[in-house]
Amino acid sequence: MIAHLDGTVSALAPDGAVIDVGGVGLAVQCTPGTLAGLRLGERAKVATSLMVREDALTLYGFATEDERNVFELLQTASGVGPRLALAMLAVHGPDALRLAVAREDLVALTRVPGVGKKGAQRIVLELKDRLGVAGETVGAAPGRPSGAASPWRDQVRAGLMNLGWAARDAEEAIAAVEPELGADGEPVDVAIALRAALRRLSTP
Repeated sequence: MIAHLDGTVSALAPDGAVIDVGGVGLAVQCTPGTLAGLRLGERAKVATSLMVREDALTLYGFATEDERNVFELLQTASGVGPRLALAMLAVHGPDALRLAVAREDLVALTRVPGVGKKGAQRIVLELKDRLGVAGETVGAAPGRPSGAASPWRDQVRAGLMNLGWAARDAEEAIAAVEPELGADGEPVDVAIALRAALRRLSTP
């Protein structure tokens, strides 16, 4: 198993990055929140999970070991694969997911594109005693996202479109939540902005 990557970020895309480790560029798929903490040309360390399929080897990267562990636990629920698990972590952080499952908050879980009411009920049933308690996290890895500079709008838009939303819907959601984000020129946290936009898109 490849537990983490520690190297230089050589490329960034809406859904992932390439990290150069010892002259080898390794592609990792990430949530927008994790991508927000990566900077092109700078060193980064991300926790990883390797998914092995007959036709592909796919690495998923996370800002913290806790996110990686939750990602892997989510996939033990029926009907949850790596793409859906990644989408769940794009909408909710690890502790938010723990709270949603512990409280049987189906509304919160169905905010994730691809999770319906029955799927949310199944996730609660199968994971309620396995995700742990909010606040019980594994240590954060270097490169954890904090704030993002002006490109946050592009990152949020790309994240929403990667989750299946149309460009126009993404733009409208970003415009709607922008007044709530940042104050007095403070940097905007991409993960928070993405979750706010997803909440807006999921509200009837």
